[in-house]
Formats: sequence, C-alpha cells, structure tokens
Amino acid sequence: MFTYVCLGTNDIVRASVFYDAVLGTLGLWRCDVSGEPDWEGWVGWGTYEDQGIKEVALWLGKPFDGKAAIAGNGVMIALHAKSWKAVEAFYSAALSNGGTSEGAPGLRLQYNPDFYAAYVRDLDGNKLAVVCRGFTERQGSDESKRW
Repeated sequence: MFTYVCLGTNDIVRASVFYDAVLGTLGLWRCDVSGEPDWEGWVGWGTYEDQGIKEVALWLGKPFDGKAAIAGNGVMIALHAKSWKAVEAFYSAALSNGGTSEGAPGLRLQYNPDFYAAYVRDLDGNKLAVVCRGFTERQGSDESKRW
C-alpha cells in the first residue's frame, strides 16, 4: 500500500544516528541516493532502487515549509520485526540513542494473542511501534508455538 513515509526532523545528523541504530536491528539500511540531485538534507532506510521505481522506505528531512518539525498527535508508524528478540533490540537501541519509551516490549493480548510489540518516541517526538506477529511464546525453545 505505501511507497514511502516521511518524518520531519530538526537535526538530520542526530536523527540519522538514532535511525541507523534502531532500524539496523530490523535489518534495514540506508537508501543509496548517490548521484541523484535534490537529496541533500534527506536520509532514508529501506528499499530504494532505480531512482525510486522500486521503493519501500522511511525518509527523514526538514519540513518543506521551513518550520520546525513537530510530531503529529495520533500519528504512529509501525515497523515489522521477525522475532521478539528484534523487538527487544529495537527498543533497547532506541532508548540507548536518546529515544523515550511509550511501552516496553511485551505481548499485547488486547490486540491478539500473538501481538508482541514495543513503542518509542524518536528524538523529534515521532511515535514508532515495532511489532512481531506469529508467535505466542518466545522463539528458539522447543515449546514455541507458531500462531
């Protein structure tokens, strides 16, 4: 459904350090926009190929109107994790790099029996969720149950 999502930031360098750390835990790396014009001040993670013909990415940059970046009330981006361990690593990386907690890693039974998630805010106040679905118990043990 989505091609890309943009978030505003007031400090692209500081935000890039944060997102390198947290998105790296999910196996996401910076998009390569070398050789393309008009990308100064923007950094993206995910898939960006053939000048954006193939794209599924999260981008950061200063708002186009030149005003300060602010977080939207009620806006949240949920990211996919392949394991509970990845959710926990994301959460830990976020807090270690200046993010704040909006909900520690854990099952959210009110949503579904397999909804394992954590919630954080980035350095500009944007709310992020990281979610792993498909397991009702910690992976890696003999008693793990795939949903």
